[in-house]
Amino acid sequence: MNFFKSFLASLLGTFVALGLISVFFFMAIAAIATSVNFDKVEGAWISENSVLDLNLNTVVVDRSPKANPFDNFSDFSEVRVGLDEILGSINKAKKDDKIKGVRLKSGFINSGWVQTREIRKALNDFKSSGKFIYAYADYMSQKGLYLSSVADSLFLNPMGVVELKGLSSEVLYFEDFQDQYGVKMEVIRHGKYKSAVEPFLQSKMSDENRQQIQGILKSVWETLRDEVAASRGLEPETIDAIVADLVVGDAEGAFEQGIIDGMIYEEDFDNKIKSALGLELDKDYKTVDFTRMNVRIKEYNVEIDDRIAVVYAQGPIFYSEGSEKVIGKEAINDAFEEVLESEKIKAVVLRIDSPGGDALTSEIILNASRKLKGKKPLVVSMGNVAASGGYYIACLADRIFADPMSVTGSIGVLAAFPNIRGMANKIGINAEQVTTHKNAMGYSVFEPLNSGFKKSTIKAIEKVYHTFKSRVSEGRSMDMEAVEEIAQGRVWSGKDALEKGLVDELGGLTEAIAAAAELADLSAFNLVDYPKYKDDLESMLFDTFTRVKSEFTEHPLEKYASEFIEFSQLEGILTRIPYSIKME
Repeated sequence: MNFFKSFLASLLGTFVALGLISVFFFMAIAAIATSVNFDKVEGAWISENSVLDLNLNTVVVDRSPKANPFDNFSDFSEVRVGLDEILGSINKAKKDDKIKGVRLKSGFINSGWVQTREIRKALNDFKSSGKFIYAYADYMSQKGLYLSSVADSLFLNPMGVVELKGLSSEVLYFEDFQDQYGVKMEVIRHGKYKSAVEPFLQSKMSDENRQQIQGILKSVWETLRDEVAASRGLEPETIDAIVADLVVGDAEGAFEQGIIDGMIYEEDFDNKIKSALGLELDKDYKTVDFTRMNVRIKEYNVEIDDRIAVVYAQGPIFYSEGSEKVIGKEAINDAFEEVLESEKIKAVVLRIDSPGGDALTSEIILNASRKLKGKKPLVVSMGNVAASGGYYIACLADRIFADPMSVTGSIGVLAAFPNIRGMANKIGINAEQVTTHKNAMGYSVFEPLNSGFKKSTIKAIEKVYHTFKSRVSEGRSMDMEAVEEIAQGRVWSGKDALEKGLVDELGGLTEAIAAAAELADLSAFNLVDYPKYKDDLESMLFDTFTRVKSEFTEHPLEKYASEFIEFSQLEGILTRIPYSIKME
């Protein structure tokens, strides 16, 4: 019996060892391949008369996610591509004489409006080289249509569906839910527009909140409407008329209104590309998948020493180490310190996509950026959202760029404290406290906020709000009264933020990098990405496990309850955007 036990144990150990060896082998191969492609300057492997295959029916994030070999063993891994990778492939294709055009598919693109617009701008620039862009889809979402409209020719499946309906945003209110189930949020806020906690205080939208949401939607809609109209040779008023009556809903309606150029099947679409390349219809044309080009906005040249660091700050702000999806003080501060100490790095671009979060962490990160002042240029590039704490960490930059579709501002403060007393009473739980002083308990999830704790919290909020405004006043060279006029928690579009003096210029990541090079007086430079996150075995396994777990445990109603769940996990003083705004 002992023999069999020993044999089975040895056999199991051998399989485990072989499995780990295989994993590390593939990791090494992937790392080597990435390194080789990253440093490759000449596209010798690209065939003559090729087409860049730009299939963007996937999730787009600002920074290319680090490789995780364990994703290959899971059917639940989410395919994500980096905006830097997309922009880099388009820029490289423009310069490569072997690439004659772009085959674009973006009907199901899953990205923010700002990311989508940056891709669109890069494709517009690509067209200036005289090369073609042909786009095709079976189904075209509104965001996909906005991007695809940049093409020279846009085609849709004859049975395809088109979405062109304008923008909307939906906010859920939980006052009645809290009363019924005994789970509520105790909230304190400063700023009449600081409506992040409004859904927990009332059952209807306030006039102030409706005003700011309407303002953002109007501003973003005007940008996308005008750009689609210009690309399709239509008047903006025509687009508005089409949208108002939902005239376009299928391929036939889109063709009749001039939104698309034709109704064909995909094989016929490929034949049009063959004709553009001068090929016989019975011949195949060569394509280059954009992910194979593996470049990050600008190709790395080993002969150039000067560098510009792009520091990515993505996600909510927490008092934590930080990760690819969460802004933490350790990761960002370490990045700034390394940048400051490096003699090769001459300037910094801070790319922000964040709704804000912990107020203390925002101040810590801002203080780290302050150390760059006078030593190296710091330019901010705002992504989809750079509001509240996201704006806090941006405001001291030498120059701030926002896209017209960016959501920013929200200079205000709030505090949120979960309270489950009602639910506890319903299920027979009673919490009793014993203290030495009347305010010794502070905050308890089982009790309403007592007057002493509430008073001290209000005092702390007022201090944070004053500090927030003073940082904006310092960074934007505005007096405190002027800051107060545009503060009070109000959210602005990037276009409106430019008018209010919150940002310096309209532009994306590419323009921000160019500005950083100008401030540092650089004509040639390489780009390097920060922060440097862990890529050890433990972190990769944890990342994969988290995604697999979420696939198994996600409830159909989760997307509707996400804001309530998210805020119920927050506690303390926050500089956070008023709401999770999704414009669809």
